[in-house]
Amino acid sequence: MDDDHARLWRIRRTVLAMLKERGYVIQDEEHNMPAERFTAWLAQQNGDDERERMTVYATHKDDASETIMVFFNKEPSLGVQHIKSITQKMSGEIKSQRAILVLHGKLTNPAKSAMEASRVMSGVIIEEFTEDELLVNITEHELVPKHEPLSSAAKQELLTRYKLRDTQLPKIQKDDAIARFYGLEKGPVVKITRDSETAGRYVTYRLVV
Repeated sequence: MDDDHARLWRIRRTVLAMLKERGYVIQDEEHNMPAERFTAWLAQQNGDDERERMTVYATHKDDASETIMVFFNKEPSLGVQHIKSITQKMSGEIKSQRAILVLHGKLTNPAKSAMEASRVMSGVIIEEFTEDELLVNITEHELVPKHEPLSSAAKQELLTRYKLRDTQLPKIQKDDAIARFYGLEKGPVVKITRDSETAGRYVTYRLVV
C-alpha cells in the first residue's frame, strides 16, 4: 500500500468510527477493513476519483429516515459551486439533511457562507473536517476521557435529580474537537468520565454552547 492509500484508509476508518459513535449503522466488516484490502476495495467502487469513490451513506439505527452522507474531496480549494453540487446530491434520490465534507484543501469564504445559508434556509447541515483532523480518532487518545452525549430524556433526568438549570452546568464549546466528533449543536449535555487515583472514576457533565 502506498502512502496516499494508507492515509485514505486511516481517514475513512476514523469517519466510520465517528458515524458509529453517533448511532449510524456501520457494518463491523466495513469499519474493520484491513489496510491491505483497502486498495482493492477502492478500485472496485464507482467514481472518477479515488476520494469520490469513498462517499459514505448511512442511516441511523433508531430512525431510518435520519440519514447522513460523507463526501471526500481532492480539490485544493472548494468554492460555492462545490457546495451547490453537494446539496444537489443530498436532495436527489437519496434524501439527506446532514453531510460531512472531508477536505483535502480549503473552503473559500463564499463556500462557508453558502453552507450557512443552506442551514438557515433549508435545514441542510454540512459539517467540515480536514483530512489531517481525521488521521487519528481523537476519542481513542489515552489523554482524552470518555465522552457520552446524553439523550434529551437523560439530560432532563439529570437536571431534575440535581435541581439545576442546564445553564448552571460547566460548558463545552460546540467547536471543541470532541463536540465536533459527535456532531453536537448547542443544547445537549455531555457526560465525561475520567479515571481518578482517589475516587476510581470521576464524572462531570458539560453543556454544549
